Amino acid sequence: MWGKVLGACFGFMFGRFFGLFLGLFIGHLFDKSLKQDFDNAGGFRGFFNNDDVSERQALFFSSCFAVMGHIAKSNGRVNELHIRAATAFMEEMGLTGEDKREAQLAFNAGKAEDFSMNATLREFREHFAGRFDLIQLFLEIQIQMAFSDGHLTAHEKTLLEQVAKGLGVSKTHFSFILKRYQAEFAFRQQQQRFHQQHQQRAPSGASSGMSRAQALHILGLEEGADPSTVKKAYRKLMAQHHPDKLVSQGLPEHMMRLAQKKSQDIQAAYEYLKKAA
Repeated sequence: MWGKVLGACFGFMFGRFFGLFLGLFIGHLFDKSLKQDFDNAGGFRGFFNNDDVSERQALFFSSCFAVMGHIAKSNGRVNELHIRAATAFMEEMGLTGEDKREAQLAFNAGKAEDFSMNATLREFREHFAGRFDLIQLFLEIQIQMAFSDGHLTAHEKTLLEQVAKGLGVSKTHFSFILKRYQAEFAFRQQQQRFHQQHQQRAPSGASSGMSRAQALHILGLEEGADPSTVKKAYRKLMAQHHPDKLVSQGLPEHMMRLAQKKSQDIQAAYEYLKKAA
């Protein structure tokens, strides 16, 4: 908006009404080109100090593990596979000492009968308004937790849909994210089997065991996507999961490894499609 306002003012000063309309048009183009970068930086919240970032990181951390705990007890009892997955997730993040204890406390709070997932998601959404990449990553983490036992029950899917709704994610985009993660999960499973079967041989590449369909689904694409569409999807997803950008917006540094792993899967899918073209 400010581009249009300033453009109109300066245009009127130097060219009266013709200058006003010309400045308004130029200002509109300026606003349009900057909006995406401004939103990615967190809007006006991006001007706040580092204490604000630390507060958001703490909220992301506690909310993430609390909702994980709630999903682990989604069927009315604690799913041991989910608990083991949460513990492995903490270890993957390198959590020790006080950090690990806080994650466990948040996880246990999410399992409690009086835990309000809606209130937790509402507070999270308020603090991360305008940071859709982080909101999406939060949802992806919960999908990963629900998928930790290798399948998704109808009740778990319903619960994840509630999480998506609480975060302001549409049903259509939730289905898109879920389909992408299912492809990632299948790819990682195949990678593990591939490396177990070829321990005595040199690995043939990061995309070993990947199929074209999986590569396309990891990038959120369907069969028939042309090279230009593939490249565009790849760049968009890499920008969304860039670890440094996510940390600056409020992702806890411990969780940077998760963003890095997703970036590696996206990169592997893109490389596979490039070679197969």
